[in-house]
Amino acid sequence: MGTRATFSYDPTVDEMRKYLAIRDGKSANAYKDRHLTAEEKEIATKALVEAENEQPLSNRRTAGDASESGLIKFIQPINDLTSYRKEYPTFTYQSEGKPVECLIPFSSEIKFNLFIRDMNHKEPNPTTRDDNLMVVMKGAPERILSRCSKIMINGEERDFDEHAKKEVNAANDELGKLGERVLAFATYKLEPEIYKKDPAYRFDVKGWKTWKDKVDYDPSIPGWFPMYNLTLVGLVSLNDPPRPKVDLSVKKCREAGIKVIMVTGDQPPTAAAIAHKVNIITDPYLEYNYLVNEEKLSHEEAWSKCQAIVIHGDLLAEKHA
Repeated sequence: MGTRATFSYDPTVDEMRKYLAIRDGKSANAYKDRHLTAEEKEIATKALVEAENEQPLSNRRTAGDASESGLIKFIQPINDLTSYRKEYPTFTYQSEGKPVECLIPFSSEIKFNLFIRDMNHKEPNPTTRDDNLMVVMKGAPERILSRCSKIMINGEERDFDEHAKKEVNAANDELGKLGERVLAFATYKLEPEIYKKDPAYRFDVKGWKTWKDKVDYDPSIPGWFPMYNLTLVGLVSLNDPPRPKVDLSVKKCREAGIKVIMVTGDQPPTAAAIAHKVNIITDPYLEYNYLVNEEKLSHEEAWSKCQAIVIHGDLLAEKHA
């Protein structure tokens, strides 16, 4: 799984004091300034962690960003996260006496992250792809779908043809219009004759940007690994609603003559839906892209009629390149 988020809860001293006070039949603030002994901290920590673990998954505290925290709460009922990560660990090799984890962390610039997982850590010299290493990539659909040439349907790899692309893009747009944050997942089973576990293939997870989107294996590039011709596994959508009363704050700003602009990493349909929820776009049917894509107006007609516009960061980057 392409996430580093975890279920994590480390009680604070104030939470320990509150627990001990309630346990002793006192008000929650009775021990507000009390110095706790090591034994009291141990007792309180154990009780609070046990109580946390009994919470529904949706209420459990996590370490990691919001999207990845949502993903682990989604996957936990299907596969225990700790066991799953232990069974399919991130591949690591030694370089100058230091371990190198084979992963590319997420950033707002690239809008994806990538892990290389060992699909059978008990087999050091596999002869099949299923027992070897796997590239797992997760990120914004516009960054992942263009890297896929296959799609997984009912456990079978098929060509990611125009029909499949149309269906996937339609699903992505539909979820985005609901204001959902959509992520795409893709994989690539690495060839064991090239990408070996022992001696370890030294994946270059730092210099990949210099490969110029190279699609095919090139032994002259040390550490190269596939980031194209992936297999699309599916889309996952997450509901990340705006904070309460943001819409009222935006409305007050507009009434005061302040122009409000939203900057987000979300794809355009999601950005437009969220902007509408918080009163930045007052009429979604008069947004420029909607008029062009849904109403089929010309660019000139849409520009003259629209009251708002969503501009994707890639377009801005292209114009300022």
